[in-house]
Amino acid sequence: MFSNPLLYSQKGCFLTQIMSDLPGIYSAMKKDGSTYFRASVTYRTKHISLGSFATEDAASRTYKEARMILDHPEITLAQYHLFSCISHDKFVCLLNFRDSGIYFKTPIYLCRKYFEYHMSTTEILKFDRDDLFFYASRKIQKKGGYLFVSDYGSQYSILSRYGIRPFSVYGRDYRMANGDPLDFRYSNIEIINQYAGVRKKESASGQTVYQTKIHVNGDFIVGTYPDEITAAIAYNKAADTLASHGISKAYARNYIITMTSEQYHTAYASVSISKKLTTLVP
Repeated sequence: MFSNPLLYSQKGCFLTQIMSDLPGIYSAMKKDGSTYFRASVTYRTKHISLGSFATEDAASRTYKEARMILDHPEITLAQYHLFSCISHDKFVCLLNFRDSGIYFKTPIYLCRKYFEYHMSTTEILKFDRDDLFFYASRKIQKKGGYLFVSDYGSQYSILSRYGIRPFSVYGRDYRMANGDPLDFRYSNIEIINQYAGVRKKESASGQTVYQTKIHVNGDFIVGTYPDEITAAIAYNKAADTLASHGISKAYARNYIITMTSEQYHTAYASVSISKKLTTLVP
């Protein structure tokens, strides 16, 4: 290595403006005096960071893998298992940049009429290109089986973007027309139950009905109704009734977008709910 003046970075470490004897590798120094290494690669005039590493060897091997991915168009997404150093997210980013000419910081791969978001080698989400800007700037995370993004300090389920209530259950509240639960293209999404507490059922006579349940020391049946809007309003009325009797649980309320305020209040006043509901209040 050769010496150059040290620069103090905003992240609180000293970064030497020199490359090691290996291409694409920079040494850096933390506040405690310890050294680590940063790797980067340049492709089509774009400078791409590959991450920070404890050893020069790890940084170098990552750089070499990145260079191989970018310089060999025969390498495909299915071949990530051949690489041992570069992260999966960066692997997808580099392949997409190589193949499409557009660099995203999230693991997006552009297809002809849609794009893929690679959560892992086996979990690949599909979205319409209309959603590209949204997911290009937001990382999808997974917790407890649910997918969400962070935005302005808060977490939002990606289901809500498609009119699906958070924590909805696949196959019960919504489904995908082609059977792929990871395909979030708009034309593929079918919402079964769009309102809280409402479930579509078939009556003994074969007719479609909507049953309303609310959770009070277990699921309680509020009533069964001929349409889902009436059932949704019944849920709201049940939640309000429990609140008026001292139940402090924050039940979600259903918003009926197709009704005016006057129409809603008329329907609310006329809908009947089980009289046994108040007996559940301690």
